Amino acid sequence: MNYLIIIIGAIFVNNIVLNKFLGVCPFLGVSNKVSTSVGMTGAVTFVMVLATIVTWLLQKYVLDQFNIGFMQTVTFILVIAALVQMVEIILKKISPPLFQALGVFLPLITTNCAVLGVAMLAVQKDFNLMEGVVYAIANAIGFGLALIVFAGLREQLDLANVPKGMRGMPIALVVAGLLAMAFMGFSGIV
Repeated sequence: MNYLIIIIGAIFVNNIVLNKFLGVCPFLGVSNKVSTSVGMTGAVTFVMVLATIVTWLLQKYVLDQFNIGFMQTVTFILVIAALVQMVEIILKKISPPLFQALGVFLPLITTNCAVLGVAMLAVQKDFNLMEGVVYAIANAIGFGLALIVFAGLREQLDLANVPKGMRGMPIALVVAGLLAMAFMGFSGIV
């Protein structure tokens, strides 16, 4: 039951993008096409889950053991940067079109505060390793859900008759706000 609460809470109630406002840069930057959003979701999921596992282990077996918890942020950022480099190399070899489509946003996963936020929250919430992994996967699903839904809405906006002054990012921000309000409807479930 505890895992179900973690999953529903992370995906819907406390969505990392729409409730905690972490990872807004890729949310706004990569959400022009659904296909690009799906690729970004995969990359963020991979990095978020691996980063949570590695950072949780580092926190429990290195930082806490040597009483150097003050090094948490720096350590976590270095781990995430190394993992993003690994994802970048893998995507370049496996899927060059996706690598090109993600462009500058792939290295930005390094500075994606959603990845760092999930890794830190998994430690702060005192989850065990399995709960931390479930939390990371659920947050990645929530991130992907928000990103893909928003990309679909933006593709539809391209076909709509939007007033000239609202085209582009202004209407995207209005839609993002409405999407965040829609997700607020899930509050109180968990």
